[in-house]
Amino acid sequence: QVELVESGGDSVQSGGSLTLSCVASKFTFMSRCQAWFRQATGKEREAVASINSDGTTNYASSMKGRVTISQDKSKNIFQLQMTSLRPEDTAIYYCAADSRRSCQFGIPPPSHLATWGRGTLVTISP
Repeated sequence: QVELVESGGDSVQSGGSLTLSCVASKFTFMSRCQAWFRQATGKEREAVASINSDGTTNYASSMKGRVTISQDKSKNIFQLQMTSLRPEDTAIYYCAADSRRSCQFGIPPPSHLATWGRGTLVTISP
């Protein structure tokens, strides 16, 4: 079974930047849609960004303009670059992917993505 592993979570000050990475445990895993979600304590999991296999990206309004999602197909890695971070961005960030679902026209709901990582903690201090 394919697993996704996130890395890059850290504690930074407000205004700082972080880059999160997600790698599949099996190099042969070919995903059609790759996405990042986050979940703050006591809140629902929410979408951050997605990238389709054709390169189409979509961003949630909460972080639009401050995040960039990218993929390196040769290494089976996708990343989330975050800038101008705010305390309200503090959350566990999860990567997710699906080999069948497309996210060309928007970020799919979590239930539409079959494979998930365990999350990486991002903490932003004032």
